Amino acid sequence: MLGVGRWAGILLLSKGGGVMADVFVCAGCGAVLTAPVLRVALPVHAHHRYGHELLPALMEAGTYAVDPEPSGPPWRQWGELGADEAEARGVFAPVHALSFGARGAIAVAPGDTRGTVLIPERCDGYCLGLDGRDGPNLACAQCGQEVATRIDDCSLWQAVWFAPHAVHRLRVDGPGRRAVGWEALAREGPPPVEPSGGWSPWWVAAVGAALAHLLVASAGTPVAVPDGLVADTFGRALQILLPPGLPAKQLALAGPGLPSSDPAPEIALVPRHPQTGRVWQPAGAAATVPLAADVWMHLAFHNERLLVPASGGLPDGVLRDDPLPMRPPWLFRPDSGAFLSTLARLPAVRQPWLRRIYDQVKARPFARPF
Repeated sequence: MLGVGRWAGILLLSKGGGVMADVFVCAGCGAVLTAPVLRVALPVHAHHRYGHELLPALMEAGTYAVDPEPSGPPWRQWGELGADEAEARGVFAPVHALSFGARGAIAVAPGDTRGTVLIPERCDGYCLGLDGRDGPNLACAQCGQEVATRIDDCSLWQAVWFAPHAVHRLRVDGPGRRAVGWEALAREGPPPVEPSGGWSPWWVAAVGAALAHLLVASAGTPVAVPDGLVADTFGRALQILLPPGLPAKQLALAGPGLPSSDPAPEIALVPRHPQTGRVWQPAGAAATVPLAADVWMHLAFHNERLLVPASGGLPDGVLRDDPLPMRPPWLFRPDSGAFLSTLARLPAVRQPWLRRIYDQVKARPFARPF
C-alpha cells in the first residue's frame, strides 16, 4: 500500500545541492536514532484503525511527519471540559477525551530507526503486536532514556513515534532536494482495491476525512457527483446524510493537469499536497474540498477501461485468464473515525443540522453509510 511518503521517491534534485536531510538524535546523549529522513505532511489516516489485521507502515521509508496536535497522557474526558476550553484547542463537538500531552510527536517508519532497544515491561498490545498502551516502549541503546513508542499491533498503522522532548532534529549532509511542484506530482495514485479484493484502507480513511469537508461545503443541500468512482466512494454517503431534493450543488474534480471548467463548479474536489499539506486553490469555485493527493490523482487520471489483447492469447508470464474485479462485491464505506475526527475540528459542526449528523454518526459509527 502506498501512503503520503511515496512522493519522497520523486523529489526533484536541487541544482545547488545542500544540507536538506534530517536525523533525530537522543536529547540525553546525542546518539543518532534515525536514518536521514525528509519531512512530509502527516497522513490523514495516521490515528485511525482499520479492520482486524496487520497494516503496513504509516510512513514510507526515508520520510517523517510531525503531529501538530497533542498526544499521550494526561487525558481529560469531555465532561471535564467546557465548550470554550475545547474550542480553544480546536475541537468544536464532543469527543471521548482530549490529550493534554505534548504537541509535535514525530512519526517514522520502523525501519528508519537506529540505536534503539525495546523496553520489555512496556511491550503489551491487544493481540498481534505492540500498541503503546503502557507508554514509551523504545529506549536509546546508548543511555537508556525513553525516546519513542513503537506501534505494530493489528488494526494500527505501523510506526515509531518519537516523543518531541526526547529527541533533537539535526540537519545532515545529503542529496539536495526540494519539494515537487503541483505539475510534477505523479498522476497515478494507489488503486481503490487491494490485491486481496477489498477496498483500500487508505481510500477508506481519505474519503472519510474529505466527506466531512464536503458536508460543510454542501451547506445542507443535496450534492450531485460525477459518475464512476467518485459516485462509488462519495455518492452513497451524500444520499444518506443529506436531504433529497433539487437543485443540487455540482461537485467536480479540479486541480493540476485538469482543464478549467466554465462555469466553475460550485464545489471543487481538490488535492492536498503530499509534502507540504497545502490545498490546491482553483479559480472560481465557490467551495473547495481537500482530498489526499494519492486518491485525488487516481480519481483524476486513472483510466478504468479494461485492456484486453486485440488478438491472440495472453502475454507470456500472465497466469490469470480473467481480470481482477474493478470493485469489491460490497459497497464502499468511508471510515467513520476519520469522518468524526475531521468534522469535530471544523467550526461549521456547531450548525444545528451538521451537529445532528455528527451526533448520529457518533452514536452509531457503523450504521449506513459507514
